[in-house]
Amino acid sequence: MTETTTPRLRPPAPAGLSEQARQFLDAETPFTSHEPPDDPLDTEGWLRYVEAANEALLQVLSERLPTALPELERERRTINGVPTFVLRPGHVPDEADTPLFLDIHGGALVLGGGEACAVTATGAALMRKAITWAVDYRMPPLHPYPAALNDCLAVYRAALKERPPERIVVSGGSAGGNLAAALLLRARDEGLPMPAVLVLLTPEVDLTESGDSFRTNLGIDHQLGSLIEVNRLYADGHDLSHPYLSPLFAELAGLPPTYLQTGTRDLFLSNTVRMHRKLRAAGVEAELHVGEAMPHGGFGGNTPEDLELAAELHGFIERHL
Repeated sequence: MTETTTPRLRPPAPAGLSEQARQFLDAETPFTSHEPPDDPLDTEGWLRYVEAANEALLQVLSERLPTALPELERERRTINGVPTFVLRPGHVPDEADTPLFLDIHGGALVLGGGEACAVTATGAALMRKAITWAVDYRMPPLHPYPAALNDCLAVYRAALKERPPERIVVSGGSAGGNLAAALLLRARDEGLPMPAVLVLLTPEVDLTESGDSFRTNLGIDHQLGSLIEVNRLYADGHDLSHPYLSPLFAELAGLPPTYLQTGTRDLFLSNTVRMHRKLRAAGVEAELHVGEAMPHGGFGGNTPEDLELAAELHGFIERHL
């Protein structure tokens, strides 16, 4: 997704960043040539856009994986009626007490399905001493809200039959962060137990885009622009401020310990810091990490800055599992 207003001149990379992070900031997003249709009713146009943008996304994600992948068992299953990729690194035993990660992919609530879902989860799955379930949830234009949320909830119900809740982690980045938070709100409201940890990586928890950084970082974040039209497509006429659509506006009491991550150039910076403050106000243990000059999604995953925050996340999860 690209900015929808006149592009702003991005400031130079600040001192202290690694060379890899500087190169990432200088690069252009691969999605600049793929613009969504203006008409939300243009279903064929949206499907063409999703197909083209997914091809670009898959290429980028594949290039970020190690050239020689460690042993990884991968299986596509249907779990509680939902297509799900099950990923288990070779060093992880398939045992009853092995932690289970429910991984919810990003992609502006319209992208990242199919093979991209599996590849998105692969890098993180390889770093975990756990089994990962990557949910290939339904998306617009054919399946608007609440299809994706229903799918995530169905897989979470299945996870609770496989593991005690204290051995489950729910994780989502960007749009996946929206669904991860909304999933736990639905689960709480329906009387289901909470997992050990909730992970929100630059989460899209406010579909109304009301935060300050939606203006201050528009054009500064070269990975992302306003998604308001896509958000409306996803919401399918529902109020964008409903807590299951914008979890930032929910009552958050009862959610599990939560790790949040963003960057100073992230368009969703306001989403993340506001969510952190609301969680704390609700009595939820919440830890916030902000990367210097990081745009949405970090610097690609393999820079020293990315790896430092990945270590922080690993430590947070280990303390709560």
